[in-house]
Amino acid sequence: MARQQFTAEQQSVRVLKVGERVRHILSELLARGEVHDDVVSASNIAVTEVRMTPDLRNATVYVKPLLGSEEDEVVKALRQNTAFLQREVAKRLGLKFAPKLKFRADESFDEADRIESLLRDPKVARDLADDGEEDGAP
Repeated sequence: MARQQFTAEQQSVRVLKVGERVRHILSELLARGEVHDDVVSASNIAVTEVRMTPDLRNATVYVKPLLGSEEDEVVKALRQNTAFLQREVAKRLGLKFAPKLKFRADESFDEADRIESLLRDPKVARDLADDGEEDGAP
């Protein structure tokens, strides 16, 4: 049986779709409390992004515990339950190979807060106002 060939664009779309499916599966598992771990069960965890490698064998899962939960503890607990989560993802995904999951804390929210605070700085606001006047804008 011949192996199906994908164009680069089809391959990247497929990678994104599989990553999104993995994100949904993990979100569902965590929301339903199917992980039997006290730290994971006690935390509200958002799976913000899943980045797949092009061969679909590895997935980096970015998580953000909500409601002030300890981020490091939650990521550590998820890493301890990786085998269970990989098995469940493999069952529900239906691919030839199950992706190996790697959990990381999502720091994009912290970075967005840092950028926003920089933009609110009076010096930056003054510079932005000066730029608008030079362009002829009121």
